[in-house]
Amino acid sequence: MSSTLYNLTELRKGESAIIDSFTDSELSAKLLEMGCIPGEKVLLEKKAPTGDPIAINLSGYVLSLRLSEAKTVQIRKTNPL
Repeated sequence: MSSTLYNLTELRKGESAIIDSFTDSELSAKLLEMGCIPGEKVLLEKKAPTGDPIAINLSGYVLSLRLSEAKTVQIRKTNPL
């Protein structure tokens, strides 16, 4: 597994990652409530035609995030393409 940190916006469709941490302490509370918990696996399912928002599969459900929110989620890629 990669030890390099990326942000969620850097995933490509079909890539998965493990949530590591957050860069925005205020927004992290909202993201935690939505299930974005460190150690949780995420899979990028879709991107809007304009790239914003993105849809990730997380804990068995699909969550849409704006790019501004996704940029604050630090991840470790599990299957780089």
